[in-house]
Amino acid sequence: MEILPILSTLRRHKTTAFLVILEIALTCAIVCNAVFIINQRIERIHMQSGVDEQRLLHIALANIGAGKDEKARSEEDLAALRQIPGVVSVASVSQVPFGNSSSNASIKLDPKQRIATTNATNYFGVNITQTLGTQLIAGRELTADDYMDMEDVLNAVARHDPKAIPKTVVITQALAQRMWPGQSAVGKQLFMSDYGFTVVGVVKDLVRPSIWDDSIAGYSMVLPMRVSNGEYVVRVDDPKNRERVLKTAVAKLKEINPHRVVLKQHLLSNMREDFFQNDRAMAGLLVGVCIALLVVTALGIVGLGSFWVAQRRRQIGVRRALGATRVNILNYFQTENFLLATIGIAVGMVLAYGINLLLMVHYELPRLPGIYFPVGALSLWIIGQLAVLGPAMRAAAVPPVVATRSV
Repeated sequence: MEILPILSTLRRHKTTAFLVILEIALTCAIVCNAVFIINQRIERIHMQSGVDEQRLLHIALANIGAGKDEKARSEEDLAALRQIPGVVSVASVSQVPFGNSSSNASIKLDPKQRIATTNATNYFGVNITQTLGTQLIAGRELTADDYMDMEDVLNAVARHDPKAIPKTVVITQALAQRMWPGQSAVGKQLFMSDYGFTVVGVVKDLVRPSIWDDSIAGYSMVLPMRVSNGEYVVRVDDPKNRERVLKTAVAKLKEINPHRVVLKQHLLSNMREDFFQNDRAMAGLLVGVCIALLVVTALGIVGLGSFWVAQRRRQIGVRRALGATRVNILNYFQTENFLLATIGIAVGMVLAYGINLLLMVHYELPRLPGIYFPVGALSLWIIGQLAVLGPAMRAAAVPPVVATRSV
């Protein structure tokens, strides 16, 4: 197929050719970035939490009026929850994964550091890692000897008394690799403010309750502090028992103290669904935008192709009369579309890169991986060829006699 005659013809239809190129370029730029964002959202939705989500319940309560002291009431609640058939483990906790709010702390390798090494969330509560179902991969779990009451620790911090502050901590593998890359974290020391903590155990994963940056979603610590704030995590033996246990647990807690208000009662799997609701909505919206853009682009190519066939009917008839076969005419229009699509894709890639830079600056999106460019180009070439196939076949069907009738 001769390229020069095609280029010569396109130069006589600059406006139409420009519109096709512009349409393909915009589609390439937007779809590449949209697909990248969709993949980012899907990865975020499916991120590992490190906990046994299908067997966990979460209940948060608030008291009204006078009652027993917090610690005694919490022990009474925990004892009642453990008696419910199907309950495997219970913990009074400070926060839970996908809870939307979190307690965080800056941590350092050296107490004299002016800038912290990183930031991590703090989980407090007796038996919390066992109840959540985290996987210990190094060292040991926290033991009864490690724990102190939260109230006593807060008083010790106010007095600047390091002796009454816990000395041990369990951290996640992600945090361990951030603090000591390529080394075992067990036995190492990290510092929060001026207080040192020895890492006694490493769990595989434990996601933050509130995730604002996916790259540090797994930076979590478990400190040995007893909390009595009316927030409980319950682990059941079978996911089928979750609904029943949750209903029974809430009834038991209300029976112990009718003057309290149930602030939250969730299956943890539902908390995850709610937490990523906006991400799913965004991914769905972008999928719709991509499909709409591709359909509009394909329809545009079909429309312009049909217009060109109608406009060049006499020219096609002349070519057929001079010996061009149907295959020659078909290849002509397909090659013409391929050239236009290639120019549009090249421009679109530059636009896609520019849009990605803007998103990186203003929305902290990662750099667009190079694989999206060839995949996007191939997709648009295929769509372009399929879209132009109908008009090209109609052009190939033009009989040579059309040239004679037009004279």
